[in-house]
Amino acid sequence: MLYAEKKGDVIMSRYTGSSYRKSRRLGFSTLESGKELARKPYAPGLHGQKRAKKLSNYGVQLQEKQKVRFMYGLNEKQFRKTFEDAGKLKGVHGENLLKLLESRLDNLVYRIGFASSRRAARQLVNHGHVTVNGKKVDIPSYRCKVGDIIAIKENDKDLAVVKSALEALSKRVEFVDFNEKDMAGTFIRLPERSELNADINESLIVEFYNR
Repeated sequence: MLYAEKKGDVIMSRYTGSSYRKSRRLGFSTLESGKELARKPYAPGLHGQKRAKKLSNYGVQLQEKQKVRFMYGLNEKQFRKTFEDAGKLKGVHGENLLKLLESRLDNLVYRIGFASSRRAARQLVNHGHVTVNGKKVDIPSYRCKVGDIIAIKENDKDLAVVKSALEALSKRVEFVDFNEKDMAGTFIRLPERSELNADINESLIVEFYNR
């Protein structure tokens, strides 16, 4: 399912269908939990268990781009813009892309543990439950800076969905800190590549856009 999102005069589409179905089609856990592939590690549909056709170089590059785009929940225009922004930074283009994606507000809400998934985190942000440095921010794509403090609004700290997500969190990434008393997390540094998903080959994404 595609969800149309209006930004200015441009209509942008974001996939909002089943994460499990999309993960099975890509052969990659977009939720990073592996749950989608645990029972049925093959593509959906009648012929899903048949051996997949060998992809061309273009197909491999496209699939890698789609894996990351769906994992972070961006539409194509947003993803391309983030890729272009990453190319303006010093360092390795592909790694910079992942670091910018990790700097998104919806992703950090998820990483801190306020939401059980990035999709749930986007909803929290969209509904105005999140603040950055004490000010409400309702834009999921908002790019946070190192040192920013992300918190749940004072009146929303008892939200059942937030409490449930925090209780279910087994391990928090090391590039964010969490203050349980204040219900706030701090983006303490950019992540190292080794701290991010090892099943992503970001160099293929660079090759896709530079072809």
